[in-house]
Amino acid sequence: MSKIFFVLPAYNEEANIAETIGRWYPVVEKAGADSRLVIANDGSKDKTMEIMESLKDKYPQFIPLSKPNSGHGPTVIYLYKYAIEQGADFIFQTDSDGQTNPDEFPAFLEASRDYDCVMGCRPVRGDGKDRKMVENVLRSYVWLFFHVWVPDANAPFRLMKASVVKKYINLMPSDFNLPNAVLAACFSKFRERVKYIDITFKPRQGGVNSINPKKILKIGWKAISDFWKVSREVCRKTKD
Repeated sequence: MSKIFFVLPAYNEEANIAETIGRWYPVVEKAGADSRLVIANDGSKDKTMEIMESLKDKYPQFIPLSKPNSGHGPTVIYLYKYAIEQGADFIFQTDSDGQTNPDEFPAFLEASRDYDCVMGCRPVRGDGKDRKMVENVLRSYVWLFFHVWVPDANAPFRLMKASVVKKYINLMPSDFNLPNAVLAACFSKFRERVKYIDITFKPRQGGVNSINPKKILKIGWKAISDFWKVSREVCRKTKD
């Protein structure tokens, strides 16, 4: 059975983290004894890490990690590299805010028999029209810089072969804000075996979203520069 690392970033998720662990842990157990649930606390200012530490004995396949705050994207990169270093066969990434549904994972696992990257697609977003607009802008960035069109660039529900992630993870600096979008672009551009599956995407289940409109605008402007730099690396990889 494949060794799957389920990786989740967490920042100020004390309202959600215990329920998130409780809902995802049975999925991890079912995936096999070598699979792990790994949650990285990204320098939270609340009790997220304290709650995670209190649950690690109850859930032996759960690994709580702590790191200085760097943002969602850099924490995702950190987790991907951690999973690769630990010898994961597959990496599944989602978030800790309760917006995704663990019951939808089996369809991704089934599809992974024929595909190397099984990606979520959010036809309806429970977090509002503004977030849908941001996603459409991000998909436009992917088209502009990488010349591929993807159904959903940044969905936090994706099961990927670790060996495929490893091909592209070092194209990005460790502080890159939108690694999932670049991975989606690379998977399509380099013709990896990719399948998109529709998922439900609920409103945040508790707490406050740390990504506000001002921060989205800031990330968006920085993304233009970051995408240009990474796209140059992708072009060099294409020539190689």
